[in-house]
Amino acid sequence: MKHIQDYYAPLIGEFEQVVLLSLLRLGNGTWGAAMRRDIQERIGRELPVSVVYVTLQRMEKKGMVKSYVGEPTAERGGRRRRHYLIDTRGEQALGRSYRTLRKMCEGLEQRLGDL
Repeated sequence: MKHIQDYYAPLIGEFEQVVLLSLLRLGNGTWGAAMRRDIQERIGRELPVSVVYVTLQRMEKKGMVKSYVGEPTAERGGRRRRHYLIDTRGEQALGRSYRTLRKMCEGLEQRLGDL
């Protein structure tokens, strides 16, 4: 099945895919530290604190995610937390990426499983 929006959806890099998948999994309104923790647990690798935030900022400039600053909380010493939401453009990019990867992997399942 051909998806018309795939033609218009931006191409995204591997780590952008990972960050968008984490945001999708954790839900709109989550924050960077929670996504970093989720990603680290799933890929089994430590990530520098800045890597998720830099990626989120880049994707926000591309119109794939939006953010807002929440209210100050006592648990954060009165500091505010930036929350992220996946935008339509980000959903389209992630969908395109997922469909492309699945198509490219067709017939290679055995070989890929052996790598």
